[in-house]
Amino acid sequence: MKNQTSLDLIKENLIVSLLPVYQSLSFFCRERTHHPTLSLSLSVLVVAMRGRSSGLEVFFLVAFFLAVQHLGLVTAKTSNSSRWQTLSAGRAPAIIARGGFSGLFPDSSLDAFLFGVSVSSNDSFLWCDVQLTKDNVGICVPDIKLDNCTNIANVYPGREKVYVVNGVRTPGWFSVDYKATELAQSVSLIQAIYSRTFVFDNMFPILAVDDVVTQVRPPGLWLNIQHDSFYQQHNLSMRSYVLSVFKRVIVNYISSPEVNFLTSIEKRFRQSTTKLVFRFLNEDIAEPSTNQTYSLLLKNLTFIKTFASGILVPKHYIWPVTPDNYLQPYTSIVMDAHKAGLEIFAADFANDNIISYNYSYDPLSEYLYFIDNGFFSVDGVLTDFPITPSEVVACFSHINKSSIDHGRPLIISHYGASGDYPDCTDLAYQKAVNDGADVIDCPVQVTHDGILICMKSIDLLDDTTVTRSPFSSYASIIPDIKRTPGIYTFNLTWNEIQKNLQPTMSAPFIEYNLVRNPRYKNKGNFMTLSEFLTFAKGKDLSGILITIENAAFIVEKLGIGVTDAVINAISFAGYNTQTTPEIMIQSTNSSVLKKFRQHTKYKLVYKIDGPVGDAVNSSVEDIKEFADSVAILTDSIYPDTQLFITSKTDIVNKFHRYNLSVYVYLLQNEFVSQPWDYFSDPIVQINSFVEGAKVDGIITDFPRTARAYKRNSCRNLGPKAPVFMEPVEAGDLLQLIPFAAQPPALAPMPVLNVSNVVEPPLPPVASKTPPPAGGGTAAPPSQRPSDGPRCTASLFISLSMLCGFFPFI
Repeated sequence: MKNQTSLDLIKENLIVSLLPVYQSLSFFCRERTHHPTLSLSLSVLVVAMRGRSSGLEVFFLVAFFLAVQHLGLVTAKTSNSSRWQTLSAGRAPAIIARGGFSGLFPDSSLDAFLFGVSVSSNDSFLWCDVQLTKDNVGICVPDIKLDNCTNIANVYPGREKVYVVNGVRTPGWFSVDYKATELAQSVSLIQAIYSRTFVFDNMFPILAVDDVVTQVRPPGLWLNIQHDSFYQQHNLSMRSYVLSVFKRVIVNYISSPEVNFLTSIEKRFRQSTTKLVFRFLNEDIAEPSTNQTYSLLLKNLTFIKTFASGILVPKHYIWPVTPDNYLQPYTSIVMDAHKAGLEIFAADFANDNIISYNYSYDPLSEYLYFIDNGFFSVDGVLTDFPITPSEVVACFSHINKSSIDHGRPLIISHYGASGDYPDCTDLAYQKAVNDGADVIDCPVQVTHDGILICMKSIDLLDDTTVTRSPFSSYASIIPDIKRTPGIYTFNLTWNEIQKNLQPTMSAPFIEYNLVRNPRYKNKGNFMTLSEFLTFAKGKDLSGILITIENAAFIVEKLGIGVTDAVINAISFAGYNTQTTPEIMIQSTNSSVLKKFRQHTKYKLVYKIDGPVGDAVNSSVEDIKEFADSVAILTDSIYPDTQLFITSKTDIVNKFHRYNLSVYVYLLQNEFVSQPWDYFSDPIVQINSFVEGAKVDGIITDFPRTARAYKRNSCRNLGPKAPVFMEPVEAGDLLQLIPFAAQPPALAPMPVLNVSNVVEPPLPPVASKTPPPAGGGTAAPPSQRPSDGPRCTASLFISLSMLCGFFPFI
C-alpha cells in the first residue's frame, strides 16, 4: 500500500496539462504501431490533464507511464486478466452469425446457417432478420426488399410495388404481397453483396423461423425485428407473431431499432430468459416512434434500460474512424452501457469489408480491439464470418504478447512489413522486428557507383518516385532484365537515390481500390546492405535473408561480382564471428547458390518463381546439392480455379523427403488475395499451410498476423483443436457448387524438371561500363542533384523509437 501511495503521488505531480498534446501523441503512436495499447494508456491520463506542459515533459511522462504500466505497477486492468471485461460476470463475448455464414453463402440460406453453426464456437447465436408474409408467417430474409437478396424479380416480374418505408417511397418486391407458400416454393436466395461469390445463388429456398429451428437446431437464436411500423401499415402484427413464436421456440435475443415495439413486448418477456436489445442505427437517423435521432437516444441509456437489457450499435460508435479510414480514440459508450446495466453488442463486422488501416487488413486484429484491449470488452459481435471471432475468443485473447518463439513456422518478412510501410525502408524493417518476424529480408540491388542496397526491384519504377525526379528521362529497355522500359538502380548513384527519390507504398490490389496505409505511402528511408546488416544486429531475430537476382547480368554488364560483394559485406559487418542471426541467401538462380555453397556455410534457399505441382526426383536431388530449403508459391501447394481450391499437392512432402525445408510465399492479408476456402481470414490461410501442408516457414507482407498465429493458445492441440482451428480440406467447397456453376477445370500443374534447375556457372568478373540510360541515347540531366545534406524529421524518429521501444505496444 505504501508503494502504491508513493506511485500515486508521483503520478499526481507529473500528470499535468497533457490534454493539448494527448490527441496528437495518441494518434501518432497508434498509427505507428497499429495497436491500441498506447492510445488506451494515454486515455487513462486524460482524466488528470490540466493546464499546459512542454513537449519534452510530455515525452518523458509518456515514457515513464508506459514503463510503469509494463512493470505491472499501475492498477488499471490489463489484457492478462483471466476474466472477460463484459457485463455478465466475465462471460466471454457472444458471437452472433448474421444470417449464418453470410460472408460466403446467401444470407439466411440453409447452408449459411448450417455452416455458421459447424465452424463457430458452441455458444454462438444465429441471427435471423424477420420479415412477415401476407399470411403473417415470419421468414428469415436480410432485407425488407426481397429483390435485394432473392431472385423474386425473375420469378414474379410484374409484381413490383412502391411502399413508404420509414418515410421514404421505396420501389421493390415485398413479403407483404405474398403468402409464405408462394415464396418457399418458387423463390430462391442470392448473395446480396456483389463482391462475394455468386456460385451458391439460386440454390436455397426462403426459410421460415420455425424451419431454421427444426432443420438447423442452432445453439442459440437471435431474432431481429427491423420494420414493425411498416408491417403495422399492412395490418400485420410483428408483436403477435413474436409472442406466438416464443411459445414454440427458444429465442435467446430479440432486437429492434424501434422503441414502441420493444416496449410493447417488454412485460411479456420480463420473467423469461429472452433478452431484449435496442438496436441503434446511424446517428443522424430518426427513430420512428420517438422521432429522436439515435445520437440523442444514446445520451439517455437509463431510458433504454427501462425496456431493454442491452444495446446493439454500429462498431464505429465504439472505435470511430477518420474520413481517411484511420482509428480515432475509443469512445466511452461501452463503459457507459455497462454502468447503466446494459450489455453492449457491436455490429457490422465482415472480413471482406475495407476496415481501418490500423488493422493491416487483419480482421482478427479488429476483433481484439473490441474484446481484448485491456480496458473494456463488448458483450458480443454481430458478424458475417463467425469463424474469425470464434478463433479470437477461444485462441487469441488473453495471451502473452511479448513472447517470441523462433520455431516452426519461421516468419520471413517480404521486404520488411511491406503491408504497412513502403518496401525495404527503415520503417518497414523496424515494424517487421516489432511485429515479431523471425527473419527479415533484403533483396540486393547495385547502384551506379557499386553500392549494394536493399530494394524490392532492380527497376526504380516499381517502388520509388523516380518518375517525379530529374531522372525521369533515364528509361531504357534492357531485354536481359525485362521487355518494358525501366529506370534501373545502376543508372543512379546511391547519393542520387538518397537525395532525389522517395519510396512508394506497394499496392498489389489497387484494381480493387485497396491501398495500404496511405498516410505513409512515401515515408521511410532506403537502406544499404551494410546499414541493413548493422540494423539487424542485436535484434531478436533468428536470421536475415539476402535475396540476389540478375547476378549474371550484373557481372557481365557492370563488372560487379555481387556474390563476392555480399560475402564481403557480411564479413565486414561481423556476422562471421556470431551464430545469430543466421545468414540466409535466396535466389531463383542455382548458379548463385552454388557460388555461395563453394565459399560459405550460409543457409541457402532456392526460390521457385512459378507454380509447380510436382518435381521429378532428379531435380530435387540437384536442388539438394546447392540448397537447404526451397521457397514455393501458395498455388504450388493449394492450386485453385477462380479462387476455389481444387486439391492439395504432395510437393511439400517430396521436398521434405530430401530434408529440404519448405517456405511458402506470398501471404497477404487483403481478402482479395485469398481463395474463398480461407473465408477472407488470413489466420485460416496460415493455419492451412502450417497444419495442413506442414510448411516450415511463411513469407509474408504482414509479419504481425503470422506472429499472432504462432502465439495463439490453440496451437499444438492436435485432435483436440477446435473445429475453427482445423486446416481447410482442399476441394470441399468446390464440391458444394452445382455442376452448372462449376468453375473451369484447372489445367495440369507444371512439373519441376532438371532443365528448370541446372544453370551454367556465373561468368568471371571483368571491369565493364554500366549501360547508358535512355537506351543509349538519353543524356543525363543538365543539372545534377544537389549534394547538400539531407534533412531528417528528428522528432518523428524520436517518437517512433518511443513507440517501438516498449514490447507491449
